[in-house]
Amino acid sequence: MVYDVAVIGAGVVGSLIARELGRYNIKAVLLEKCGDVAMGTTKANSAIAHAGFDAKPGSLKAKMNLEGIKMMEYVCGELSVPYKDIGSLVVAFNEEEMGTLTELLERGRKNGVPGLEIVGQDRLREMEPNINLNAVGALYAPTAAIIGPYELAIAAVENAVTNGVEFIRNFEVKAVETQEDGTTVIRSADNVIQAKFVINSAGVFADDIAAMTGDGGYKIVSRKGEYFLLDQSVGGLVKHVVFQCPSKMGKGVLISPTVHGNILIGPNAVDIEDKEDCCTTAEGAVEILEKARRSIANLSTRDMITSFGGLRAHSVTEDFIIERSESNPNIIHLIGIESPGLTAAPAIAVYVRDMLLSFAGKFEENTAFDPIRPKPLRFHELSDEERRKAIERNKAYGRVICRCEGITEGEILDAIHAPAGARDVDAVKRRTRAGMGRCQGGFCGSKVVEILARELGVELNEVTKFGGDSKILFEKTK
Repeated sequence: MVYDVAVIGAGVVGSLIARELGRYNIKAVLLEKCGDVAMGTTKANSAIAHAGFDAKPGSLKAKMNLEGIKMMEYVCGELSVPYKDIGSLVVAFNEEEMGTLTELLERGRKNGVPGLEIVGQDRLREMEPNINLNAVGALYAPTAAIIGPYELAIAAVENAVTNGVEFIRNFEVKAVETQEDGTTVIRSADNVIQAKFVINSAGVFADDIAAMTGDGGYKIVSRKGEYFLLDQSVGGLVKHVVFQCPSKMGKGVLISPTVHGNILIGPNAVDIEDKEDCCTTAEGAVEILEKARRSIANLSTRDMITSFGGLRAHSVTEDFIIERSESNPNIIHLIGIESPGLTAAPAIAVYVRDMLLSFAGKFEENTAFDPIRPKPLRFHELSDEERRKAIERNKAYGRVICRCEGITEGEILDAIHAPAGARDVDAVKRRTRAGMGRCQGGFCGSKVVEILARELGVELNEVTKFGGDSKILFEKTK
């Protein structure tokens, strides 16, 4: 198959780029090495739309951050993705750190971040009653927000597919070859496609993909961060995103509400060689708790319901790199899209689209393009009358599968049969929150497996947790 444009990597950036391509009457394809959308950095990050005071003035990070935060609420609205405008606080615990806040304030003003101010102890206590008594002040950024990162990627791909973009999962790029006419051949272990133009948005693997194209000068460092998730019962622990003063390794351990009412704690930062290593460690847990308790002293491990790890694509240049390939100018590389990459994603998508149009020629607009992704039915959010009507339309909405989160069979069926729908247990979890609650799938997991097997027409032992070899059941014992 020959495509006009191929996007490699279905993280939040690649997914939003694919959505932008849906605005044109072209053959576009989104390639993903895993079995679902958002399986890399996008599924394991801090879920924050950053205000923009941290990036170096004049950098591409600063530019994309500021443009992205301005776009984010509108884009989330179009795609029916959770978004909460709650603001952030960078907390200082001594006079030296108060000096750092002043530096961040000035940097933010140079970047054009609105509403920044430094608040003292009394105001900080009013804003965050549970803050550690040792805190002496904070930088307040009212424009910071929280979102659902993997939900944004999923919604963007659904919208892209609806508008004509093809999504191919389980396509791990093994080779990239340039033909004499400039067309690129992209090979996986069992598939091959051709594309006139290629966008490399492969996250921590973007330097490897670039090397396949002949551009071997990029270097991405896999920076692992571990997180804890707290139960919704302590969802009021903090009201804002609470940062500590940043270091050369990043923004440090934060404590933040999530859009679904939990509390997120983390990450630490460890540079590793293995680009697949997302495991959690005892050492990481101790480090995160110690640092987090500096902000909120009364954190309890009893409230923790799960932990997870994720990788950030740290570039040795300390900035985003978005540029055309030297070996094949029909390829665009996105290198080192780490924090604030999520915030910047909508702006990066437009930036890459415009870069592509600048040399690819004018694509014919898709006059039927629809930017709206309808909001999935969320049964627990409905009134009693709305629930009654939903059950009348489909009795599956009357069968609760996940008791912790109140998720029904109807919602799981919607997730499976949506464009680019769920094909494994974790994919259902990300789309519906079935298994996200206190028991972490202990009660509903087996039911989700049964529903997936039935709807996909496969045996129970073919259903996986997250694709590949992650089978949940192996064989019958009786």
